[in-house]
Amino acid sequence: MTADGPVVPATLTEKPTVKQSLDLGVIGNSAIAALIDETGGLNWMCIPRMDGDPVFCGLLDPGEDETGVWRFSIANQTEATQRYQRNTAVLETVLTDAEGNRAKIIDFAPRFRMNGRVFRGATIVRIVEPVAGAPRLKVALRPRCDYGASRPERTRGTNHVRYILGDQVLRLTTDAPVEYVLDETPFLLDRPIAFVLGPDESLSAAPMSIARHFLRETRGYWLDWVRGLALPADFQSVVIRAAITLKLCSNEETGAIVAALTTSIPEYGASGRTWDYRLCWLRDSYFTVQALNSLNATRTMENYLAYVSNLVAGARDGYLQPLFGLGLERVLDEHIVPSLSGYRGLGPVRRGNAAWTQVQNDGYGSVILAAIQCFFDERLPDMGGEPLFHRLERLGEEAEARWDQPDAGLWEFRTRNEVHTHSALMCWAGCDRLARIAHRLALPEAEARWTASAERIRSGILDHCWNAEMRSFVSAFDGNELDASLLLMARIGFIAPDDPRFLATVAACEKELRFGNHLYRYRRPDDFGAPETAFTACTFWLIDALTRTGRREEARQIFDDILSRRNHLGLLSEGVHVESGELWGNFPQSYSMVGLINAAMTLSRNWEEVL
Repeated sequence: MTADGPVVPATLTEKPTVKQSLDLGVIGNSAIAALIDETGGLNWMCIPRMDGDPVFCGLLDPGEDETGVWRFSIANQTEATQRYQRNTAVLETVLTDAEGNRAKIIDFAPRFRMNGRVFRGATIVRIVEPVAGAPRLKVALRPRCDYGASRPERTRGTNHVRYILGDQVLRLTTDAPVEYVLDETPFLLDRPIAFVLGPDESLSAAPMSIARHFLRETRGYWLDWVRGLALPADFQSVVIRAAITLKLCSNEETGAIVAALTTSIPEYGASGRTWDYRLCWLRDSYFTVQALNSLNATRTMENYLAYVSNLVAGARDGYLQPLFGLGLERVLDEHIVPSLSGYRGLGPVRRGNAAWTQVQNDGYGSVILAAIQCFFDERLPDMGGEPLFHRLERLGEEAEARWDQPDAGLWEFRTRNEVHTHSALMCWAGCDRLARIAHRLALPEAEARWTASAERIRSGILDHCWNAEMRSFVSAFDGNELDASLLLMARIGFIAPDDPRFLATVAACEKELRFGNHLYRYRRPDDFGAPETAFTACTFWLIDALTRTGRREEARQIFDDILSRRNHLGLLSEGVHVESGELWGNFPQSYSMVGLINAAMTLSRNWEEVL
C-alpha cells in the first residue's frame, strides 16, 4: 500500500461517530487547513488562520451529538476507504452501504495560479457524488465558535446558509436542497453535489461550476509543484506526501510555519502534556525550511526569511523569543479552555503557549541556518546580500553573548534552566555560518570576526560538554545526562561523524534512550514526570547518526519501522507509544514530516543505481 492508495476498509456502525484517533487526512492551501477523519468527517479547522478559533473542533470534543463536525454519511453505511489523489492535497473518501451503494467525497482547499499570483482563498470545497447504486445522503454541518463554547447563529438563503461565528461569518453555498442540509434530512444522491464553505461572499457562478473549476486548477497546481521537486530515487511517495504536508503547514501570507495544525493532542494519555503547536517556532521552522530546500522547494524559505526579517527588525536589543504568532504576534499567553474536554477526554485543552516567555538560545543559530542557502543558491531570483547579512549579524551578536548562558533548552523545561549543549551548538553554528556567508560576500573583516567567535564557542563546548568519565558528550555543561539532540552534532558540522567522541556519544544515547527502533528525547523526569512516548523526530536523528557512522543497514531497518507507524495516508504525529505503536501528540507534526524527508534522502540509492 502506498500513502496515495486506498486504505483497508473500515467497518462502521449504522450511525457513524467521530473516531478520536489520528487516522486523519489534511487538506489546505497555505492559508487555512482542515483535518478529515477516515470516514470523511471534517473534525478540525480553525479560522481565520491556522491558529484561530476551531470552528470544527470535534477532534477535541465531539460531544454526544457530534458538534464541531461536518460529516457526510449514507444510510446503512458499512465501509469507508480513503486516499489522496496522486501527488496532490485533494482527498477522496468512498462510503459504502450494506446494499453496495457507494458515494465519493472529494475534499480540498483551492490553491492555484491566477492573474499572476497564487489564489488561496479561505475556502473548503467538498464534492459528493454517487459512484454506484442510489445512496441516501445525510449532511450534518455543525460548526461551533469560541473554542466550542457556543453554537453559531444561522440565516438561510435560496442556495446558501450563513453561520455567524462571533466576529467571523462563514457562508455555505450548495446545490443540495438547503432545507435538507439544515434539518439533516437524508435524501437520494442521484447526482454530484457541491458544497463551498468560505467567506460571506456570493459565488460568481453555480456551486458545481465553481467547485469543478477550483478542483481542476488546484489539482493542476499540486501536480506542477510536485513535478518541480528534486526527489530521491527511492521512497518517492513518502517524500511527496511529506513535502505537501509541510507546505500545508506554512502561512504563505506572512511566511510563518506552524509546528503542527492542532493544539492539545496529548503526548500520551492523561500525561497533562497538552500544548498548542499552532504557532511558529524558530527552531522547527529551520528544520522545515532545510528539508524543503533539499527538495528544491525554496519558496517557503524565501517567504520565511521575510517573516524573520520582520521579527529581527522589531526585536528589542536583538533578543528573539523562541516562538511567535503567525502574524508576528509576540504575546502568546497560555490559557486553559474549559469548553473542550480534550482528545479522548484527555485534557486540558490549551490555547497559546507559555514557552514564548522562555529563554531558548538556539533560535539565533536556527534563523541563520535557515537563511544561509539564499546566499549560495544561484537559482534564486533574489539572492542574499550585505543588507540581509548585516541583519543576521545582529543575531550572531546575541549568539556570541548567550552561548554559555542558562536557558530552557529545546525541550522547553518549565521549571529548570541549564546551559544546554544544543543551544550552545546552535550559537556556534550561527557564528560559523556567518563566517561562511562573509567569505561568500568577500567581507574579510567580518569573516575573521565570525570565524574567531565560532572557534571560541567550539572550544568552550568541547571543554564543558564532554564528560570523560561517561565517555560521551552530555546534554548540559558539566553535566552527566544525555538527550537526543546530541545526535545532531555531526549533522550541523560541529564534529566529524567518525570522531571517536561522536561515535561514543551515539553508543551512549542508544544505551540510554533507545528502545527497540524508537528513541526517547530524554529519560530524566521533567515537570510532568518521565516521558512515556518516543519522540519521532529523535528517532530520525538516530537514523541520520547511524548512516553517517557507517551503520546504513541498521538505519534502513529503523526507517522501515517508522514507515509502518504512519497513518493510512502516510502522515505522522509528534510521537509513538513504544509498547502499543500508537500515534500520539499534535498532528501532523512538522518535525516528524521533516524526518521522513531527510531519512529518505539519506537512505535512497543514487539515480544511477536505479536507471
